[in-house]
Amino acid sequence: MSPDSIKMVLLVTATAVVALLAAMAGYYVYQLRRLRQQQKRQLEALQEHGEEQRKRVNNSIRVIAIAAQNDELSLTEASIRLSVLLDSLGVEDSVRDEFSVFFQLRDATSHIPILDAWKQLTPRQQMTYDKERLEKEAQFREFVLDAAQRIQHRSF
Repeated sequence: MSPDSIKMVLLVTATAVVALLAAMAGYYVYQLRRLRQQQKRQLEALQEHGEEQRKRVNNSIRVIAIAAQNDELSLTEASIRLSVLLDSLGVEDSVRDEFSVFFQLRDATSHIPILDAWKQLTPRQQMTYDKERLEKEAQFREFVLDAAQRIQHRSF
């Protein structure tokens, strides 16, 4: 083989390798673009779901606050539920401070058994805990009702 034909073979081979690498690079760029678009759509869907969930939680806050004001729910139960919902929203400390009465009443009654543990108590024990709960509710009543009034007009 002559030196010119060797150069030609090497030139053709190099061109083919460069073309192959360019095609592979193009394919990977295309795949990367598709992946980024897919991630963007997933992120948008996740954000939309998060906003919908936030709206549902805010609506639950309003419903519970109204129920507490209308004596459809005990102040203790309302405080427990509202504090949990506020925590689930990850509200700022200033909001927690503004509505701290919900957390305070929840904490003041946190030792009282609930659900199945409540059912395990004797009627006398239940009465004792009910009396204690009602005393705590009376102590916090004005503050809880005021906070319930204010919170139902807020979105977090």
